[in-house]
Amino acid sequence: MEVKPGYKKTEVGVIPKDWRIDTLGNLTILMTNGFVGTATRHYTLNDTGVLYIQGYNVEENSFNFNGIKFVTEKFHRAHMKSCLQTGDLLTVQTGDIGLTTIVPEHLAGSNCHALIISRLHKKSTCPTYISYYLNSNPGRLRLKLIETGTTMKHLNVGDMLYFSVPLPPTKAEQKAIATVLSDADALIESLDQLIEKKRNIKQGAMQELLTGKKRLPGFETKAGFKKTEVGVIPEDWEVQKIKKVAPLQRGFDLPKSKLQKGIHPVVYSNGIENYHSEFMVKGPGIVTGRSGTIGAVHYVDRDFWPHNTSLWVTNFINTLPRYIYYLFQIIDLTRFKTGSGVPTLNRNDVHDSLVSLPPTITEQRAIATALSDMDAEITALEKKQKKARLIKQGMMQQLLTGKIRLV
Repeated sequence: MEVKPGYKKTEVGVIPKDWRIDTLGNLTILMTNGFVGTATRHYTLNDTGVLYIQGYNVEENSFNFNGIKFVTEKFHRAHMKSCLQTGDLLTVQTGDIGLTTIVPEHLAGSNCHALIISRLHKKSTCPTYISYYLNSNPGRLRLKLIETGTTMKHLNVGDMLYFSVPLPPTKAEQKAIATVLSDADALIESLDQLIEKKRNIKQGAMQELLTGKKRLPGFETKAGFKKTEVGVIPEDWEVQKIKKVAPLQRGFDLPKSKLQKGIHPVVYSNGIENYHSEFMVKGPGIVTGRSGTIGAVHYVDRDFWPHNTSLWVTNFINTLPRYIYYLFQIIDLTRFKTGSGVPTLNRNDVHDSLVSLPPTITEQRAIATALSDMDAEITALEKKQKKARLIKQGMMQQLLTGKIRLV
């Protein structure tokens, strides 16, 4: 492959001539493991202990605190080797191998379990830049080359010390690259938060609109409310069994040997996974998981084949498909599953479940439209989020190899 003027071939790929290659061993003042062993007996309450970060808490240049644990001060003092400082890199050693984050100031003083801790020479090296490189596609692919083990792959500190990274000639350029990528991450995070907010708003709207607690403009009434088997609902709403408004039936067998590629979606318990040359049901329709992914609800806007792992609505009796789609989402179909080894959704129990309905198709349509508009807004944000992630990946490829220079 011909190398452009101003660039050179190296063990990590083509980089600018004024960039250098160096090992993590040369770039760090410390590289060690977090505590390795059983720490469960040292767990304590969060108001009396020290934060104990584990592999499942690490995300790309970030953290999640799901299932976070705390250890006693005594344990922490006995294992100060794994006490974290601001700017330390934490790399997952077993599991999602190579995934790396950087310790922010507010997590300094925490301890960690079975993570590789890299403490860099900060005068010459930007920790955030190194973290981005380790998380990049080239970085992760090269880390895979030094995995060890057969049944359980892992990274050894000894091998990581010799892992080489491409470096811009100055810390200022490293920092400029890290800043641009951090800004991209901030945009993605803001979109994540906005999507979560919109989902919560939609969930609240579903609970209010589908139970009549809130009426849309034009459908308000002074008739008041009444107590029913499903709770308090508007006086002009009615209570019906599901079998009277949206009866369900098991889907149809379709072995892989019989599947012929076509345009009609085959809807399984977890959604559309194939397309077939024939269909069994005219769309639009509603499908839910019978076995496997129980309780998931899928709206299909065209003719389709409901798989035998699913249940499908055979008739919409004075109801709209889109309205039933949202209604099924709030009644928690998982409560009707039966069996322990391989749970299935019992349609007879679902049929006898009670739901409340607006008095007219017109109001059902208005509610479904309002919720569909919210879905469309969330979908648009998700597309924007996906595009932002792709753009960031492209930026990483360009910036971390010097194809684009910032300073």
